[in-house]
Amino acid sequence: METNNTDWRYTVMPAVFTWLKESESGAVEIDLEATQKYAADILNVQGKGGSRMGGLVGSGTLGENSYLSSDQRLSLLKALSDVAKQYNVPLISGAAAETKEDLAKIVTELATVGVDTVMVMPPKTKEAPSDEDMYAYYELSAIAAKEAGITIMPYNNPDAAGYHALSTDILRKLAALPEVTALKISTTDVSTIETLMLENKDLKILAGVDTVTVHAGLAGACGGITGVGCVFPKASVSMQEYVNNGEWAEANKISQAMNSISYLDAQPLLMEYLKFAFGIHHNDADGGLRTLGKKLTQEQIDDVRARYLLAKERLEVLGLAD
Repeated sequence: METNNTDWRYTVMPAVFTWLKESESGAVEIDLEATQKYAADILNVQGKGGSRMGGLVGSGTLGENSYLSSDQRLSLLKALSDVAKQYNVPLISGAAAETKEDLAKIVTELATVGVDTVMVMPPKTKEAPSDEDMYAYYELSAIAAKEAGITIMPYNNPDAAGYHALSTDILRKLAALPEVTALKISTTDVSTIETLMLENKDLKILAGVDTVTVHAGLAGACGGITGVGCVFPKASVSMQEYVNNGEWAEANKISQAMNSISYLDAQPLLMEYLKFAFGIHHNDADGGLRTLGKKLTQEQIDDVRARYLLAKERLEVLGLAD
């Protein structure tokens, strides 16, 4: 198998879903084999320019992270680590906690199952922490990462995920930590990316919302993490190729073709929506609906289906619906 020697930060990476199954007792549990299979299938897809996804994101927002127990999360990531090694790409996972001490423990645990970079979300507290406390929270996670031999990626997602927002000043300071390999900025407002890049052209920023891939690239983002790319990986990889080459018109054609479904990536129920779309794409609607998250209403199901079919129709015209 060909290895992927591209700097993963200059690629797009799939935030893969955690596939579930019903056990003999009727309980819902992780289907590790199915999750591995779908992750491998996505990593195997090539864009029009011949490149592939440059990393694998497991147990993130789309991977039902907040619904999994610690043991479930670690077993899932251990299974995905095998897939990441097979394709010679880094394994990335999310982490969040109420306290900096709990977060440091999670970072250390993730390193033991093969995670290379931890996307660190702001603390799960009701009240927004002060800038000093926010920085200390990330600083301790960086220390834990250094001791474990891995890196971290501060993750700013105040819109869909509802976490405390990281100010531009905090992001600037966090980027200076040696253990920070990149910043992930998941917002439809790309001005933050542009501001940071104007101050430091060597900064590595990943976009986290599919609707703004092209705009984030124009603002200076070097890559991205995708949810819609799990459904339409060839389109997602090809779009990132065009962005990296500065072929903005071609990149925008793909962005517009995927717009109907990319919209879902910035909604609070993004995991439920996109997982169902993935199920439709693979003729497994029941599997797509099986989730630890919220049950979709019939109106929501019909909307997702319509958005998926419109995107598929538009991408088929471009030869990118595979």
